[in-house]
Amino acid sequence: MASIICGSLAFDTIMNFEGRFGDQILPDQLHILNVSFLVPALRRDFGGCAGNIAYGLKQLGGTPLPMATVGMDGGGYLERLKGQGIASEFVRTIDDAYTAQAMIITDRDNNQINGFHPGAMDYAHLTKITARGDIKLGIIAPDGRDAMLQHAEQFAAAEIPFVFDPGQQLPRFDGDELRTFVDQANWVAVNDYEGKMLSDRTGWSSAEISRHVQGLIVTLGAEGSEVWVDGQKTLVPPVKASAVVDPTGCGDAYRGAVLFGLEQGWSLARCAALGNHLGSLKIAQRGPQNYTVDLKALGL
Repeated sequence: MASIICGSLAFDTIMNFEGRFGDQILPDQLHILNVSFLVPALRRDFGGCAGNIAYGLKQLGGTPLPMATVGMDGGGYLERLKGQGIASEFVRTIDDAYTAQAMIITDRDNNQINGFHPGAMDYAHLTKITARGDIKLGIIAPDGRDAMLQHAEQFAAAEIPFVFDPGQQLPRFDGDELRTFVDQANWVAVNDYEGKMLSDRTGWSSAEISRHVQGLIVTLGAEGSEVWVDGQKTLVPPVKASAVVDPTGCGDAYRGAVLFGLEQGWSLARCAALGNHLGSLKIAQRGPQNYTVDLKALGL
């Protein structure tokens, strides 16, 4: 069984600020904000939601099929996918654009300030989803706006069950568009902030959203996860990380685990429990694709 993972492939430039953002930003001076953060540590990682989710799913033994775009500088990423045993048949190269780039500054409390250049991601809608015998699941992660809209329609038309995971692209859609996404999807996954925004824009509470789909997951960071099914909430307890090193890509690792569980036919609560485990493994490592999974330790 394979899962199409719609989203970005990106290069993450990750910088660590040793102080706290809150100590540098004066609330009464936001109208003239001009700050600079000294970042002694800097590294460049393979990232992007599609790449990160595919990595997590592959680590668990699943079959990810990322549907994404890279630019003229994307050859290294294609080699990375090949080295991980991840198929790139749905990865399109855009010759006159750069691969998407994320610039991420993390402070000592793991708060983040991000800058994102979409580049080739804005052409993701050029690749279409069609039914295929081995493709049983999908996910729409943050991607180009047109791609997210069209891929949701294509998943629904092909009768491929999928997870709607709007992430940081959620503010780009209005209430009508978000309600349509939810009605087309089989599951919805958001963090707690995104969940509040989704409810505000759709006019539906978490309980109401869960009645439109097979289930809603709301991740709560160190507090675990909420799973909503048919209006009923279940709290899935967190898994304590061995160390808190870098939060970048934790949500994507979680979603890779959810896809794996859905491939196995698990309950959504069990999927979320595995997601909490994978998130705890990821946060203990720098970069979104540098953790490893001991399947025996997870009982798999």
